[in-house]
Amino acid sequence: MSEGELDRMAMAVLQPGFEGTEPPAWLRRALAEGLGGVVLFARNVAGLEGTAALAAGLRRERPDVVVAVDEEGGSVTRLEAAGGSSWPGNMALGVAGDEALTRRVARQIGRMVAAAGVTLDYAPVVDVNADPRNPVIGVRSFGSDPDEVGRHGAAWIEGLQSAGVAACAKHFPGHGDTVTDSHLALPAVRASREVIERRDLPPFRAAIAAGVRAVMCGHLLVPAVDALPATLSRAVLTGLLREELGFEGLVVTDAIEMRAVAALHPPGEIAVRALAAGADAICVGVSSARGESVYALRDAITGAVREGRLAEERLAEAAGRVRDLAAWYDAQAEARKAVARDADEGLGLAAATAALRATPAEPPGPLTRAPLVVHMAARPSQAVGRATPLTLGEALGELLPGTVTAQVHDDGRLPDLRDTGGPLVIAVHDAVRHAWMRRLLEEALRARPDAIVVETGVPGPPAGRLYLATHGSSTASARAAARWLAGAV
Repeated sequence: MSEGELDRMAMAVLQPGFEGTEPPAWLRRALAEGLGGVVLFARNVAGLEGTAALAAGLRRERPDVVVAVDEEGGSVTRLEAAGGSSWPGNMALGVAGDEALTRRVARQIGRMVAAAGVTLDYAPVVDVNADPRNPVIGVRSFGSDPDEVGRHGAAWIEGLQSAGVAACAKHFPGHGDTVTDSHLALPAVRASREVIERRDLPPFRAAIAAGVRAVMCGHLLVPAVDALPATLSRAVLTGLLREELGFEGLVVTDAIEMRAVAALHPPGEIAVRALAAGADAICVGVSSARGESVYALRDAITGAVREGRLAEERLAEAAGRVRDLAAWYDAQAEARKAVARDADEGLGLAAATAALRATPAEPPGPLTRAPLVVHMAARPSQAVGRATPLTLGEALGELLPGTVTAQVHDDGRLPDLRDTGGPLVIAVHDAVRHAWMRRLLEEALRARPDAIVVETGVPGPPAGRLYLATHGSSTASARAAARWLAGAV
């Protein structure tokens, strides 16, 4: 193989991010030189039309480029980051318990993603939320039951791919039983091989049976399978995913600048080892301003081939799977045309409403006066990114003008709650994970036992005069909760 052919093959397996809403010069050049994909973030999005124009510009340089995005619905959205997702996330869909509803929601997310010119959606999360303290999965999971996660994951994949966009099940072999965020450090799943087989793998088996086109590996240490992180483990990516589960599609890494692996090796070495283990595409969320980092990755890959550390056949196989995904997308043009005419108005709000759960089940009566809404939330995971969903206070303000909101963080104090002149609503997110939040909630309820508590994350023990769980923090879920509290449902 010539040096030029090897360079193009190495470029084909990279999926870097970039800055701006137009392709920078270095990216256009890289596409012409064989770059196989890009990943979009909120920083690249200027509305659906602007993103579609961006994708079209990328395809003018390379018609078969794979344009990827993280569009899960719920708290993780890129295309709707400016105003929050119109769709409830996975846990809300799991609680609603209707696979047909999950399929419809995913098809509409696919409709939006297709309109933006996206090839590959890095979704759905099919991790089983085995530990409620998990800092990065939580409401992104369909739930804690492997069979339910598998059924809803399969329905979501079918819905999205019916819109002509490729789905990507993540984070293999399962990120649910961790208490560490892989953006910050390397999580470990300490379960036995038997538990992993029974709990974590069934949703991935269901995703493969549903025809998922891609699987994303997690930056996880799974000692029952291998002593290496999954991203770098041939036992995980080839032995388990390929040979045991029979997956034949594209394997993509999570972003390699995440500290879970970035603390172990330089970027080029991570890329080489991931490819040797069985990955086909390397996701790189952050690139240098002139693209030097992308070319450094290319050179690391080609250098490893010349040194014999990465088999040329393995690299060719990976590049071939990238091309196969692009070819599948091209073959779905009619599906994308059909879904463009298939708007399902009101579905997001209806689905979010179906996920609401109240204790007691019969509310004491709707809010008729503007409340004080106290929001308690920790800093969101990096997976959430720049998403700014409508808050519950803002949603109630749309229905009850005069609603007042206050934000309380882990270093803050509660406002005076004794005489607010109206109802009190306390909105918490993942109180089960945060001792400071539980402490402040108890303090607030001592002062105002009549308060309504709304949990927008993973529910914990019910508290307050009324406890309402939304199972997600999207704009759709905030509006659904506000309408329910105001008696508008």
